[in-house]
Amino acid sequence: MSTFPIVGDPARDDVVRRVNALVRLVPDYPQPGVLFRDITPLLADASAFADVVATMASPAHGPVDLVAGMEARGFLLAAPIATALGAGLVPVRKAGKLPGPLATESYSLEYGDASIEIQPFTIPAGARVLVVDDVLATGGTAAATVRLLRACGAEVVGLSFLVEIAGLDGRRHLEGLAIDSVVTVD
Repeated sequence: MSTFPIVGDPARDDVVRRVNALVRLVPDYPQPGVLFRDITPLLADASAFADVVATMASPAHGPVDLVAGMEARGFLLAAPIATALGAGLVPVRKAGKLPGPLATESYSLEYGDASIEIQPFTIPAGARVLVVDDVLATGGTAAATVRLLRACGAEVVGLSFLVEIAGLDGRRHLEGLAIDSVVTVD
């Protein structure tokens, strides 16, 4: 297992150590050359999961009206973060998963194109939204989510990730936005 860097205050350092111990690395899944980060063992540890939720909800983004969780593992983190912040939850879904009316954003992936959707009537104009997902990799889905939310009249106040893969430089698609990652790997 690779390790995640540990820096910062002692309480956060402890959360990072626990994430390091619980996130399972699965080589060549779902396809050859991909190192999948399985967060299932972390989710199964009630104490570690609670501490991760508290850590991801804590950055100073100011008041948050909604938390947008990106499909699918982002939902697992976004729901308790929304509860911790006293905010509503907006699922950002892959195309074809929600009933209309819908707002859609298409974007390019390394091996093709994809689309995400939300129900725009769930986002009041000017709503302050925190975007949440488990992993920031290339940043394409996160950037599409930000564009989609802004097109619906939301103000994206920040993004919160459990793991950031720095070597894939996803931040380049999210310039000017507040980004917090619990752990960062190369």
